[in-house]
Amino acid sequence: MTIRHSARAPGAPPGPAPWGARGWALLFVLSGNMVLDAIEVSVVLVALPTIGTDLGMGLMTVQWLMSGFALGFAALLLLGPRVHARWGRRRAYLGAMLLFAVASVVGGLADGEGLLIATRVVKGFCAALTAPTGLAIISTTFREGPQQRRAVSVYSLFGAAGFTAGVLLSAALLESSWRWTFLFPAPVAVVLLLLGARLIPEDTGAGAPGPVPEGRPAEARPRPKIGAAALLRDGPLVRSALGAATLNGTYAGLLLLITFQIQRQLAWSPWQCALALLPACVPLAVAVPFAGRLVGRFGTAGLIALGALAPFLGHVLYLWRADAGAYWTGMLPVLLLVETGFVLSFAALNMQSTSTVRPADRALAVPLYQTGVQLGAVLTLPLVALLMTSYDSYRPAVALITAVGAAGLLTALTGLAPRHHHPVPPDGKART
Repeated sequence: MTIRHSARAPGAPPGPAPWGARGWALLFVLSGNMVLDAIEVSVVLVALPTIGTDLGMGLMTVQWLMSGFALGFAALLLLGPRVHARWGRRRAYLGAMLLFAVASVVGGLADGEGLLIATRVVKGFCAALTAPTGLAIISTTFREGPQQRRAVSVYSLFGAAGFTAGVLLSAALLESSWRWTFLFPAPVAVVLLLLGARLIPEDTGAGAPGPVPEGRPAEARPRPKIGAAALLRDGPLVRSALGAATLNGTYAGLLLLITFQIQRQLAWSPWQCALALLPACVPLAVAVPFAGRLVGRFGTAGLIALGALAPFLGHVLYLWRADAGAYWTGMLPVLLLVETGFVLSFAALNMQSTSTVRPADRALAVPLYQTGVQLGAVLTLPLVALLMTSYDSYRPAVALITAVGAAGLLTALTGLAPRHHHPVPPDGKART
């Protein structure tokens, strides 16, 4: 090790320190929470028809078990930085994990629909703190460069795999009782909490920045951070948020519709339903490790446009065959087209959202973008459920999904027009 340091050129930054067992353990704890958050979205999906039947909840009510989680997530995202500034990342993360475990137990034991939905909103609150905080801890714990990129890749891979795991886990838990879909996260969250208390480092440099040293040249002082209103004038950020909102909203609405159609119209078991939904989640989990390479080769704008076109074509196909009730020739091609959209544009949307945002403003820009993602589901799911209950045909609900998908496609196409802005490099200085 001494030889390597002496061989380095003068002034060159030191190479990344080896992770060691503790670094890997911390990464897997943070990634484990990412899995838990992703599972929370999908584990309820397959169970919705069973829960609705058992508790006498109509579709308009039972869908809030999905959209309520998204609502809680969206509601607290923008307050996350304030919570971190007040309590610190470590305490906010561990506190959210504890509350998540308690809400899981309460939800699993609840007999009333109001309390059950409330626990889902609370768990959304918790996810809004733990998911961004996990990334923030990675950004300060692992050295910037290859080491940090590798950690983020592992973190993202776990999150993508979590959705698939939730679909399968839901079918397995329903063999005993739907209550286990709410109870099982509690012991997992407790284990992650205990491990996190040992592994997550104390906050360093948290809170408001200190004063600028005396005598510092005015031109060297950092520019003040801008507010949300100014960020909403950033074209790539707004287009990314709208694109991700329509992609997530149509995805959630379509899965809700297909889940009920499979279990109610086709009379398939929860296990058959879970297996039928796998084409809508497995490809993204497989493609996540290669997403950065894909964006590096083809750029963000084209991938986002193709990622909006593929689901739209799927929606149009389903609009044509909405009431046919055929899985292999109707639902399966649609699920594959929708998932193709995620494979193409998932990473591209994330990267484009901050491409023109100064590093100092990304702490606010990222929550703004993620809020848009969650609001897509919050707005689309109730409308899809309303149309499903108001008509004897599935076609009006599919027509709504198609219209939202068309809006996302038009938004993506505007990003293909030549622009005169320049991405903000890591040093935060715009190039002219």
